[in-house]
Amino acid sequence: MRWLVGMGWIGLFGISLLDACPIPLPVPGTTDLLLLVLVVRHKSSLWLLVPLAVAGALVGGLLTWSAGKKGGEKALRRYVPSRYYNPITRWVKTHGPLAVTLAAILPPPIPLMPFLVAAGALGVSRRRFLAALGVARAIRYGIVAWLGMEYGRQMVHWWNRYMARYEGTIGWAIFALFVAALAWGIWQWRRSNAHSAAQPATT
Repeated sequence: MRWLVGMGWIGLFGISLLDACPIPLPVPGTTDLLLLVLVVRHKSSLWLLVPLAVAGALVGGLLTWSAGKKGGEKALRRYVPSRYYNPITRWVKTHGPLAVTLAAILPPPIPLMPFLVAAGALGVSRRRFLAALGVARAIRYGIVAWLGMEYGRQMVHWWNRYMARYEGTIGWAIFALFVAALAWGIWQWRRSNAHSAAQPATT
């Protein structure tokens, strides 16, 4: 976290982008926490931090939407957990952009990435998708920024007093989870490409 905070707005944009990508961050809420800390430390840059977080979410979300649109049913089966498949696809089919909006506003453990994939695979237009995701993330990050303005110093003080001793362990755990998630995503991608390449030969 200290390293990400040191990167400032670049780190915030990158984390927000990854948070909405097909290979999401292994620890939900990382973007919210980073934004909170940056708001506490750089209150004068509030006008820049929230738009950058929203912009990162839009770029990452568009990549995920495109993966769903290109992959269709196969992408849905790959990225949407089986236990959530029916309710997520039903919600997106019925409510479209509203489903994306609610998933992007609500905090963890509500999953975001499956809704983004489903929006692309089930025909939500790019313009309506980006509008829904942008509005939702602007509301969510606006609330986080307000909390940072009002209560951020108390939260950071609590962290420094009770959790700073575990910062190294937490950081390495997050790093290990991220590397594992990235390796899993690359393996899935290569496996999918190999399957697609072999399929015409078997038909």
